[in-house]
Amino acid sequence: MVSRGTGAGRVKGARRPEVRLPPLEPYGGGELEPDGDYDGLEFLEADFAGQDGAGARFMDCALRSCALDETRLHHARFLDSVLTGIRGVGTDLAEATLRDVELIDARLGGVQLHGAALERVVIRGGKIDYLNLRTAVLKDVVFESCVLVEPDFGGARLERVEFVDCALKGVDLTAATLKDVDLRGAASLEIARGVDRLAGAVISPSQLLDLAPVLAAEVGIRVEG
Repeated sequence: MVSRGTGAGRVKGARRPEVRLPPLEPYGGGELEPDGDYDGLEFLEADFAGQDGAGARFMDCALRSCALDETRLHHARFLDSVLTGIRGVGTDLAEATLRDVELIDARLGGVQLHGAALERVVIRGGKIDYLNLRTAVLKDVVFESCVLVEPDFGGARLERVEFVDCALKGVDLTAATLKDVDLRGAASLEIARGVDRLAGAVISPSQLLDLAPVLAAEVGIRVEG
């Protein structure tokens, strides 16, 4: 674990996943099954739109270029797995568990991850619109070189979370709890709600200037020329 910065700016760095996939077997096809058990499989360009895999477990798996439109994966578990180029609108991952996972170049919209648990996860590249992480727990998570449009962290707990070269647009931090959250590497940072919850985060001087109007409004300061 790496600590970045000095003095008051010191923040504990996130522990990244070390995913080493074994030789994988190709997925034999067919629909996902609720509470299904998938181990050591490669899902290549599979179309799971509208299917129900609630409660399923994916262990040592690779999902590559799969379609997850309206796919029900409520309470699913992704462990030691890589998801590359997945796409979908309305994917239901509520209360799912992602541990030691790499999510790369995803194109998702309205994905439901409320109440989910993310630990040692890297989300790299791609774009996620309207990401719902309300009341989720994020520990050792890195968002890298991705675009997040109106992500909702309402009531979530974030510990050792890093944003590296990301565009964050319209972030909602209402009632969120932050600890060792490093926002300094964000390419852009726009907080729509919950700026008062930034205690426990580290930002750069330039970000402080950008957030000054929102911070002033939060504490009731009127700025006039």
